[in-house]
Amino acid sequence: MPGTRRPRPALLALAVTLVGGAALAGGTFLASAGSGSGPSDMPAVSTAALERLHRLPPVTDLMFSGTDVQARSAEAQRRYAITCMAREGYRYAPKAADRPDPGRDERPRPFGLETAPSGTAPAAPEPAGETPPKPGSPEASPAYAQALFGDEGKRVTVKGRRGMKVSRPGAGCLAEAEERVLGDGRLRWLQVRIELFEGQEFARAAVERDPAFQDATGRWERCLERAGFPGQHDPVTLLKSLPSQRARLEGRDVLKADLRCKSETGYLSTAYTRLAAVQQSWLDANPALAKDWAALLARQDKAARQVLAARG
Repeated sequence: MPGTRRPRPALLALAVTLVGGAALAGGTFLASAGSGSGPSDMPAVSTAALERLHRLPPVTDLMFSGTDVQARSAEAQRRYAITCMAREGYRYAPKAADRPDPGRDERPRPFGLETAPSGTAPAAPEPAGETPPKPGSPEASPAYAQALFGDEGKRVTVKGRRGMKVSRPGAGCLAEAEERVLGDGRLRWLQVRIELFEGQEFARAAVERDPAFQDATGRWERCLERAGFPGQHDPVTLLKSLPSQRARLEGRDVLKADLRCKSETGYLSTAYTRLAAVQQSWLDANPALAKDWAALLARQDKAARQVLAARG
């Protein structure tokens, strides 16, 4: 897309996270599998058991519910924007986003490593978006950006309760596409997603003060010490200390001990159970979020189906 209306990197990163529903990488929520080569002989953890644990935290489960609806909504908006730009005389060709894999659990892994990393690094998904316009083409002109993004001064910003915010076009074909699917609930949808994301982050930080979680972390730490790895205070810090493929290969023994100690102490079961309790408490204090989420999800599903049916 033309750079004349490019959002700030921080807002763009948050928007991608909220729209895609992907787990956060490099922040509080770490992917369990990691990337690159790793100790393939680590003890296996039951996939079914892990999936049950991943679904316990209700805020996270809410955010990852309706992924098929959200994918349908994104496709409807994409097609609507293409048609809108064609009416303005421009070719707009963003790639369709990949359909969610129903067999893949993409919920965040907030407690470090959970299963042995695969032997090879997974291929990075090709980002969705349109092909960069050629210099001098109509798609590289300010008029194209105006048609797609609208006036910069008309952008709308939605803020959460803990400082997060997302800015979106207030006019232009992208705004029209969102309004066609979300109607007057467009801004509320963005706000609910921000607040749920904030609640997820808040709960992960708050669970650190939970006595049962602290006890589980202490058991894990003592287990690591008995295994010959003193000075390891929690699984997240341990995994962050081995960010590269090379580091994980060299640290295969401590990672193997990490998984074994999690299994022996019941760490993950306690961690997810206590996180679920903290998230539920937060959700109980914000009852409108779950209600609005369900209503807005149903509304955009109906509208998205209408758009897709009308346009083939």
